[in-house]
Amino acid sequence: MNSVPTTVIRHPKERISKCSLRFLHDRGEMTFLRGKPGFRFDATGFTLLAVDGEPLSERDRDRPLLLLDSTWRWLPQLMACISGQPIRRSIPGRVVTAYPRASKVFDDPEQGLASIEALYLARRILGDDDPTLLLGYHWKDQFLASLPPLRTTGDR
Repeated sequence: MNSVPTTVIRHPKERISKCSLRFLHDRGEMTFLRGKPGFRFDATGFTLLAVDGEPLSERDRDRPLLLLDSTWRWLPQLMACISGQPIRRSIPGRVVTAYPRASKVFDDPEQGLASIEALYLARRILGDDDPTLLLGYHWKDQFLASLPPLRTTGDR
């Protein structure tokens, strides 16, 4: 399978130097946009990764991915930039982030993942299991070690 086309919209306050996706900017299948004030993005036809969506599955593989890169506190502002009718999907199962979260002002959702973790898992589910996405991720080894084996279509 070819790489899944992926658009990332980053909140303007998100620091690229701390971003888990910063090593992916030169990849051809990736588009990075800044969600500055006044920015609008028509997400019709995209699969939007969201913790409250229906579980992502191989049936979603014909749509490009849309990932919002932000702290959980700023996510509502970034969502306000989205128009159209994206298909909301979540990462199925119970996967725990390897990223050490320590917000003193906001509770992160228990099922929340680092952006790179969510991207890797989504593409893996869609048939694009590409560990090179994680090459620059400091907690790559801990994250991969925590994942269940990849199920194939024939598994029950």
